[in-house]
Amino acid sequence: MPEGDNLARISDVLRRSLVDQTVTGARGRAKAQFSRLLGSRVNDVEARGKHLLIGFDNGLTLHTHLGLHGSWHRYRPGERWWRAPSRAGAVLETSSTVAVCFDPITVELMDTRAVAIHPALASLGPDASTADFDVDEALRRLDAADKTEMPIGDALLDQKVLAGVGNVIRSEACFIERANPFRPVAQVNAATRRRLIERSAAILRANRGGGARVTTAPGSPGRLYVYNRTGRPCLRCGTLIKSDISGGGRRVYWCPNCQPAD
Repeated sequence: MPEGDNLARISDVLRRSLVDQTVTGARGRAKAQFSRLLGSRVNDVEARGKHLLIGFDNGLTLHTHLGLHGSWHRYRPGERWWRAPSRAGAVLETSSTVAVCFDPITVELMDTRAVAIHPALASLGPDASTADFDVDEALRRLDAADKTEMPIGDALLDQKVLAGVGNVIRSEACFIERANPFRPVAQVNAATRRRLIERSAAILRANRGGGARVTTAPGSPGRLYVYNRTGRPCLRCGTLIKSDISGGGRRVYWCPNCQPAD
């Protein structure tokens, strides 16, 4: 699933291509009523965690969520698409750009005023990929009473705590900070909880520029410490990496020596 760094990069690219441009063509899933966008001008493109919002000067906003397999592509007019048109959930055309959202799980066109009360958007925690990310607010949400018994790895995935963190980032942040991902939040000391939040945000910001995601320190072999490395030696101590399905239903990776349960 695309994580916050991917969405931040997508928003950067689409912002440069679409903002201040007039929409000459728009289509997508029937319920989105894309014809209402024709002739409007793109005001802004914004990533919020794993969500993307494109605002228009006629008071409408296009909201997409990519889920596990979705992606935004940018083409020149007339350029051949890399995926089948039948997989396009949203298409925006200007005189210079064709922006296509393939395979999203969410495509909706809404009144911009409704964004503030949208159930999925209004509850989001601070966006960890932004320069003004509020660490204290994310920590306050992590320390909420309903999170105390939740495994720390699952809590980091909760978009209501901090938006943008996905499975790769939570596994890598827990490894770097030597936190066992299955330990309940209440049993992780306050300093480590803060470091996990700060580390997650740092990874997201470092990787929003493009290319393959890298979490390892300069000079380290490989790009990732533990994610998708089940049964391979830990880059820190040589112990074989383990993985298991967490309470949230996602596979988490860790080193049993560097991240002991006790």
